[in-house]
Amino acid sequence: MRYKHIRYVVLLGAFAIIGIIAIQLYFMKKEWSNKEKQFAQTVTICLRNVATKIYKINNATPSTPNPVRQLSSNYFVVDVNSEIDANILEHYLKTEFDRYNIQTDFEFGIYNCETDVMEYGNYLFHNGVVKQDAETVALPKYSGYNYYFGVNFPLLNNTIAGDMTMWFFLVGILAVSIVFFVYSIFVILQQKRLSELQRDFINTMTHEFKTPIASINIAADVISNPQSLNEPSRILTYGSVIKQEVNRLNDQVDKVLQIARIEKSGFHLRMEMLDLNAIIKQAVENCMANHGEKVKIKTELAEDTGLIQGDRMHLTNIFYNLLDNAVKYAGETPEIVIKTWKAKSKILITVSDNGPGITRAYQKRVFQKFYRIPTANVHDVKGFGLGLFYVKSICDAHHWKISLDPSSEKGTTFILEINQKPMNR
Repeated sequence: MRYKHIRYVVLLGAFAIIGIIAIQLYFMKKEWSNKEKQFAQTVTICLRNVATKIYKINNATPSTPNPVRQLSSNYFVVDVNSEIDANILEHYLKTEFDRYNIQTDFEFGIYNCETDVMEYGNYLFHNGVVKQDAETVALPKYSGYNYYFGVNFPLLNNTIAGDMTMWFFLVGILAVSIVFFVYSIFVILQQKRLSELQRDFINTMTHEFKTPIASINIAADVISNPQSLNEPSRILTYGSVIKQEVNRLNDQVDKVLQIARIEKSGFHLRMEMLDLNAIIKQAVENCMANHGEKVKIKTELAEDTGLIQGDRMHLTNIFYNLLDNAVKYAGETPEIVIKTWKAKSKILITVSDNGPGITRAYQKRVFQKFYRIPTANVHDVKGFGLGLFYVKSICDAHHWKISLDPSSEKGTTFILEINQKPMNR
């Protein structure tokens, strides 16, 4: 799938999710509001009936056509225009709420006009049982009435939420769908990245193999020519070319197979105490022998680094790969500097070159498998993009840290942190 198509899928999916969430929230809010209105209407009817009964008992007349006033979503005051007996009021409230099936806790208080305070009544469960140890609140007063009582429903939100269980279930399904969509997009992008890596690897491998194969083919044609039998020196020259290109092919194949073995069965480290400076010097000598005088390598090795614990072969390969990487990307006249110094229980090593450096956008990806810095259609640097991945894998296996110094103004600097403390095998 092309990147443009993936982008369209992500955008359409994002718009769809946003639209679904907005619609879901709108209808949930509307349903909640309807539940509150329905509850308020039912409570108003109940309280109006209670007020009517109190009027009859006290032979009082209503002071207003509508004695019930809703002050908030869960608090109501009722004008009775006469004194109220708390026990009678509690009985009437329980009777009416049970009659209209109001299944939520409530508390009530009666206003005392002589003391100008709301005298607390009781806190009752939805089944009418008094809760003795309830945490109560001070019920607000209302200046519009002289004789009235107030009823508060402290668990109204919980009651409405219980009635909207199906809505919350649908929200849960929506959340799962969103997670699945995000995961699907992640898988698609991951597969796309792997596909690109595979394509780049095949292209690189084809190019890497094509050149030595062509050289071997030409050399074989020359050697197969009967006239070449009269020129032994020429046969030896082209024979050495074949040998050199075969070794080159063998090295490339070994790198790929080595990474495959590492990913399949991991590392089998043979830990021993090693002289770090000696290994660095050996790697430098081999690099100079392979590349000749065109490469300049300067070493600044601290004498107090001592011995470290590690696998000799893999540690040697780390420096081979870092030096080889520096030679490849440093240009025509590579200048490499290797420094070591001790910092507490760690040994720090830097490998710097005088190349063009790596832009910040690519620095975090240089240790990924098969990743090579884009160079358009130019293929002037050999390799499969496995060297730094191998280095990072070795460091992780030793519990060491390898990183790229982003502060270097020119060239590339790799920083290797080696812990001198013995590691658990």
